Amino acid sequence: MIARMATNPLPQFPPGFLWGVSTSAHQIEGAVGERAPSVWDAFTAEPGRVKDGSTAAVACDHYHRYPEDVELLAGLGVDAYRFSVSWPRVNSPGGLDFYDRLVDALCAAGVRPVPTLFHWDLPVELDWRDRDTAERFAAYAGTVAGRLGDRVTKWITLNEPAEHTLLGHALGAHAPGEQLLFDALPVAHHQLLAHGLAVRALRAAGAGDIGIANSHGPTWAASSREEDVAAADFYDLLLNRLFADPVLLGRYPEGVETLMPGDVEADLKIIGEPLDWYGINYYQPTRVGAPEGTEIEFGGLRLPADLPFTVHELEGYPVTDFGWPVVPEALTELLTGFRERYGQRLPPVVITENGCSYDGIDDQERITFLDGHVRALHRAWEQGVDVRGYFVWSLLDNFEWAEGYARRFGLVHVDFDTLERTPKASYRWLRDVLRAQR
Repeated sequence: MIARMATNPLPQFPPGFLWGVSTSAHQIEGAVGERAPSVWDAFTAEPGRVKDGSTAAVACDHYHRYPEDVELLAGLGVDAYRFSVSWPRVNSPGGLDFYDRLVDALCAAGVRPVPTLFHWDLPVELDWRDRDTAERFAAYAGTVAGRLGDRVTKWITLNEPAEHTLLGHALGAHAPGEQLLFDALPVAHHQLLAHGLAVRALRAAGAGDIGIANSHGPTWAASSREEDVAAADFYDLLLNRLFADPVLLGRYPEGVETLMPGDVEADLKIIGEPLDWYGINYYQPTRVGAPEGTEIEFGGLRLPADLPFTVHELEGYPVTDFGWPVVPEALTELLTGFRERYGQRLPPVVITENGCSYDGIDDQERITFLDGHVRALHRAWEQGVDVRGYFVWSLLDNFEWAEGYARRFGLVHVDFDTLERTPKASYRWLRDVLRAQR
């Protein structure tokens, strides 16, 4: 089967632009019995937590089948592979040996390894409400860098602390399943502190080219009414500025600092450690209005009635199988907005995740999605944003957290009974795009 181009050939990006794909350890590795448990193992063991009742015990069995997956990466022609290191696996005997083998295989295939040190699979005995977890994360980061740093030259500290805080600790939809609402703010602070401490640990180990992968999207007010604009501004603060401002500006948005634990002023000096680049995971914008006093269903979540905002569905746009609106132009808006807000404090930007859930191997919808978002990224570059790379989520269909195996984000189809890998039309499309970019 030959992948059909969605539109005209894509515009050229500058030399050195980094093309890659992303995955995470818990979603693809499997081999749960060969490592210590994580909060996600405990969460999925509770009935009703995952929609299809599944677990990641096997997932894609990447732990045992990684040579096949590295061959897929080499065939795709990407420059880099963003994967995550499992903290519980590193805590297990021989756990770092797996990442040694994986990094060696990637280097032999000419694919740059880009590890993320935390992608939500916290060791089960730890808790982000405890400040000590940040210190322990820094020690873990130093251990991984000491083992892999002779071959790894690009690092990511955390993945999406906003989602991990909101879904895992405020609303209880993800592991560890806590429903703390705004009492989850210390979780956000300790993750950001862990990031800053990890940057210092990586630098001490001789690592360079360090970034973070924060999730961001434009917030659109439901109307021009003052109460809708104010609600949208608060939502934007909570999901965007709360996690970007401390890293890029060394301060929290006004009014937030007093809500955080410990010596916040001293912690912010650590959180604001200079980065070599800033990673952005982009999926969709959000339309937000004033609170309406009723629970609402949004993105598969039940949002409490007492939140100071209401999230509305975006109308007039195509949606993915997940029900997420497809709005490529919002990526351009997001990036130009970041440049305007942070100015010289914004380092070069890498899109560390962008992708969509669609069924089928002849996945023309995914091709259209990726085509549109890559063009939107190029428009941001044309408008002066220093964009250095783009990573597609994801290489493989995988365990999609609380959705189980119902959502397929992969460029490669995985039969979860046989574990057979089948490249989709989008895989071939991206392979052809990358050839044309060189």
